[in-house]
Amino acid sequence: MADEKTLEASDKPDAEDVTQADQRNNGPHITPEDDIIYTKDVHTEKRAIQESSSVDSAEQKQGKKDEETGESYPTRSFYRRYSRYSKHIVFAFIWLLFTGWWIAGLILHRYDLGWLIPFLLYLAITLRILFLYVPVSVVTRPVFWVWNQTASRFVELIPQNLRIPSAALLTIAVILIGAFASEETKDNTRANRAVSLFGLVVFLFVLWLTSRDRKKIVWHTVIVGMLVQFIIALFVLRTKAGYDIFNFISTLARKLLGFAGQGVDFLVETEFAAKHSAWFLVTVIPAIIFFVSLVQLLYYSGVLQWAVAKFAVFFFWCMRVSGAEAVVAAASPFIGQGESAMLIKPFIPYLTMAEIHQVMCSGYATIAGSVLVAYIGMNVNAQALVSSCVMSIPASLAVSKLRWPEEEETLTAGRVVVPEDEENKAANALHAFSNGAWLGIKIAGMISATLLCIISLVGLVNGLLTWWGRYLSINDPDLTIQLILGYVCYPIAFLLGVSRDGDLLKVGKLIGMKLVMNEFIAYDALQHNAEYQTLSPRSRLIATYALCGFANIGSLGNQIGVLAQLAPSRAGDVSRVAVSAMVTGAISTFTSASIAGLLITNEEQFS
Repeated sequence: MADEKTLEASDKPDAEDVTQADQRNNGPHITPEDDIIYTKDVHTEKRAIQESSSVDSAEQKQGKKDEETGESYPTRSFYRRYSRYSKHIVFAFIWLLFTGWWIAGLILHRYDLGWLIPFLLYLAITLRILFLYVPVSVVTRPVFWVWNQTASRFVELIPQNLRIPSAALLTIAVILIGAFASEETKDNTRANRAVSLFGLVVFLFVLWLTSRDRKKIVWHTVIVGMLVQFIIALFVLRTKAGYDIFNFISTLARKLLGFAGQGVDFLVETEFAAKHSAWFLVTVIPAIIFFVSLVQLLYYSGVLQWAVAKFAVFFFWCMRVSGAEAVVAAASPFIGQGESAMLIKPFIPYLTMAEIHQVMCSGYATIAGSVLVAYIGMNVNAQALVSSCVMSIPASLAVSKLRWPEEEETLTAGRVVVPEDEENKAANALHAFSNGAWLGIKIAGMISATLLCIISLVGLVNGLLTWWGRYLSINDPDLTIQLILGYVCYPIAFLLGVSRDGDLLKVGKLIGMKLVMNEFIAYDALQHNAEYQTLSPRSRLIATYALCGFANIGSLGNQIGVLAQLAPSRAGDVSRVAVSAMVTGAISTFTSASIAGLLITNEEQFS
């Protein structure tokens, strides 16, 4: 026993060795073994295995006793004997089905529908089934070994005090080459790109200038976040593969609206949804209800947690943030600001102030999947919306750590944890889908009531301002809250790189509406108001990115309420960081818009 204990102790690294490794890598020592997704209680699993084995042994003993007495009873039922093999048969059937579908597609539709999307879908399903039987470490260990033998060795050659400046110079070089190497277009000259680049620098400088503690900023997180954000935008806006992938996702979202329309037709009359496609209550609200139900079904099946976990592990590894921050940042574009925080519900009472700031910032920097479907139903550019949501993950992590760097020890440092919510877990798939329908009704009702009240309030304020403005001879245009916000946000529109031929004030109005009212009203004005139909393709695309986020005064109260309810003891801390997180989340969205202004060359394709 003593030898075994000595052997176990020798396998564990000393604290001094870990510290030296951290210093060499200029950050926390993270290995593939640290990136474990904890979805169940380990002790619960052990107890289940022990109980199962004890039942099996009892059954075997009972069978022997029956043989001695001469009675014939099966030791195990036919279902229990073969049920454990059924899942393997199902997995094999699914893989063979998609293999046949992929081969048939290559033969029949290789040149008309393309091969990339079917191949990626087939590859994802194949890998998912394969990794049910083969540990992921079979792939990750060689990858990390190659990484440690190449990139890590190269980094070690650079002096410790020059690593961060070298990484910053590399990121700047990538951004400059990616932005200015391509040819100019009619609406995207290099001068316009230079303005967008200047705006990006200004946004980051403002965050650094107002940082809570500039000496504690982890520049690795900031630099990697901005680089990953730029690479995602480069892939979407400059490559055909990126455009095809995000176009495929947006096409699926549009078809989702059609399925919701079938439900509307059943409730009202045939072709009712098509005849009244301009009605918000007919197109957007049913789509939200159906999508929320679908999300709850995916959550029950574990698909959503799996996707969030994979995103979280990547950003946790490359950006050196805590596990809780990585999970919330990865989940926010899928399920929204309140629901993403519930994924880390057990850890909320123990979050540091910087983590609370990051959790709220991630919610403000993007939109939820339910409203994403709603905006696509309003004919907002789907590729821009989807890519903006993905870009917001690294962007929110980078800007939040620039504005509010970590000053305490985090509970989830060194691991990614996605605990299951046993308290609210559905009994079966039908229960989950029905719960989603009820939740969708509440979300859709809240959105409808909020829009009704805000639009009515804006109308009242505009009436009073117009009446007052006429006494000051302000008649053309009338004095409205939109006009005031347009001039207030005029500098932001300029820094984003909006076309300077009459579009700055219009985009400023949209940004002001988004910040003070909400993005629903701003997107509706962008799509339907005659004033904004004359925007250039470049200005329209930049505005689409700039409006894609929950950073507004209404969401401020929503986030405070959700987090205060999940952790009443931290309500005061949540209120203290809320305004800072909202402003930081808005700036995160503006950085995505600036990068879009840097890279977009085929504006009409995205209009």
